[in-house]
Amino acid sequence: MNLRPARGRDDPEINLIPLIDVLLVILIFLMVTTTYQRVAELQITLPEANAEASPERPKDIVVGIDAQGRYSIDREIFTYTSANDLAERLRRAAGSQKDPVVIINADANSTHQSVVHVMEAARLAGLVHITFQTQTPAGGAAAGK
Repeated sequence: MNLRPARGRDDPEINLIPLIDVLLVILIFLMVTTTYQRVAELQITLPEANAEASPERPKDIVVGIDAQGRYSIDREIFTYTSANDLAERLRRAAGSQKDPVVIINADANSTHQSVVHVMEAARLAGLVHITFQTQTPAGGAAAGK
């Protein structure tokens, strides 16, 4: 015997509007707090200094590399044989000068390996100041750019 009155069952209803509101708030929070970075571009602001020019400028050793793989140190042309030979030539070009700057003036069509040869020889010779000579699009030469 059933003494309870018969109740109609209500179908459960899921209200999606509060769920959507919460998800939108989370999405906005993530968009605001996430930092985006550009991998291909660096924006660098260099520091400024008002220093006097150095009275004694270190000697420049200009190493030229042409597209055929020939080398020249201070206008003396030779072919690469070994890193030790090239290091000895760099030592002779440096002479007794303290901390000379090696300027690598490589042709745009020269191989990467020929530039690495000069860098390795400079390391063997104990020359740590190395820069590359480049050319501006207008045609002027600039060192260290």
